[in-house]
Amino acid sequence: MALMLIETEPTPNPATLKFLPGRTVMTTGTRDFADPDEASASPLAEALFSLGDVTGVFFGRDFVSVTAAEGVEWTGLKPQVLGVLLDHFSSEAPLFTGGSAAEIAIDDGDFTDDPADADIVAQIKDLIDTRVRPAVARDGGDIVYRGFQRGTVYLSMQGACSGCPSSAATLKQGIETLLKHYVPEVTEVRAA
Repeated sequence: MALMLIETEPTPNPATLKFLPGRTVMTTGTRDFADPDEASASPLAEALFSLGDVTGVFFGRDFVSVTAAEGVEWTGLKPQVLGVLLDHFSSEAPLFTGGSAAEIAIDDGDFTDDPADADIVAQIKDLIDTRVRPAVARDGGDIVYRGFQRGTVYLSMQGACSGCPSSAATLKQGIETLLKHYVPEVTEVRAA
């Protein structure tokens, strides 16, 4: 059996640590688990929630972000999380339980884009995918486009970015400024 090393990195959210197993976690997309019920779709997420002090799990391309419950110190929780991750990845267990694609629910949000805004929406999505998501992933999270209505872009923060004290500043000062600069039709960015 080869030795496996899992690196950890802090995130801007002090309640969340980013764990890097040195291999691909998700080949495409990301997955956010906000509670133990959602985690039943993944043996790894379920095992992390079973530790009792975990309130969020997020799978990125090459990392897993774990959010600790309020008041929990990482000094005690980190070795437990590392143990679960080592067991999972060294056993090469599946990331998700078996099932059909029909069982997967994708939340597109409450926003329906106006077909007349198709070019604007395409520009917004391209900027988010190429400029915003890579930076947010470095911090252990993801950002999901939820819609564009009357100049307002609606985005959802996931992983370490969800509940992060600096997420409002990231949305307003970072993402809103970027989108307004490149897409003049954008007047505001809001969390959805």
